[in-house]
Amino acid sequence: MTDDRQVRQTRALFLSDVHLGMKPIRTRQLIEFLRFHDAQTIYLVGDILDGWRLAKTWRWPEEYNELAQVLLDKAQSGVRIVYLPGNHDEFLREYLGTYFGGIELVDRTVHTSATGQTYLVIHGDQFDVVVMNAKWLAHVGDWAYNFALRVNSVINWVRRKLGLQYWSLSAWAKQKVKNAVSVIGRFEEALVHEAKQSGVDGVICGHIHFADMHDRLGIHYINTGDWVESCTAVVENPDGTFELVKWTEMVTGEPRRMKNRSIAED
Repeated sequence: MTDDRQVRQTRALFLSDVHLGMKPIRTRQLIEFLRFHDAQTIYLVGDILDGWRLAKTWRWPEEYNELAQVLLDKAQSGVRIVYLPGNHDEFLREYLGTYFGGIELVDRTVHTSATGQTYLVIHGDQFDVVVMNAKWLAHVGDWAYNFALRVNSVINWVRRKLGLQYWSLSAWAKQKVKNAVSVIGRFEEALVHEAKQSGVDGVICGHIHFADMHDRLGIHYINTGDWVESCTAVVENPDGTFELVKWTEMVTGEPRRMKNRSIAED
């Protein structure tokens, strides 16, 4: 059976939190997403590699090489690719300002949309109090997140047997647990404050695995989400509008696209 989906032409793509090295993640879905999306610029907004996980247990399946090759092929074809390391791939911050296979490494950058709006692009861990001041606690949180993923895999095995759709324990907890909601709110406020201090019109980040797009804090806040569970990305269309995309393997073969709202609950 052939896939007759048309390649979507975009101005820019923003992806984060792939966590190569963690199990499970959605590498195959990301490869498919990239093959069906062309862009002038691709921003890899941190935690593409999970150095914490790879340092403990080296895991590098063939599909990781396939993903890397897709990105390198795009770079060689003239696509500008900018890699902004996060806390899980912070070892790459030693190479800021350099290029690897045509991929540029920077700590932060400013993206200008087709309409002239400017956006600070940054992973966001620099404004996470726990990551900055209590790294041991961040590692505890990482362990808890991986434990939740393992529990979630069992839950979703049962759900598949019952004919039910995928359900995310971590996304549910982020929405329902008061402290988690508060942490997300403080993170958004910190990023919006930094954007205002930088004199830009918006901010595009990752880090918290919670895809969202809103103007509630007086500036355009966009979070790309993740490819561990959510399969989310941000697209700038040729007309300069931004869109949150959730890539799913639906029966119709079409990705779901949502604008100006959180999609972590889906």
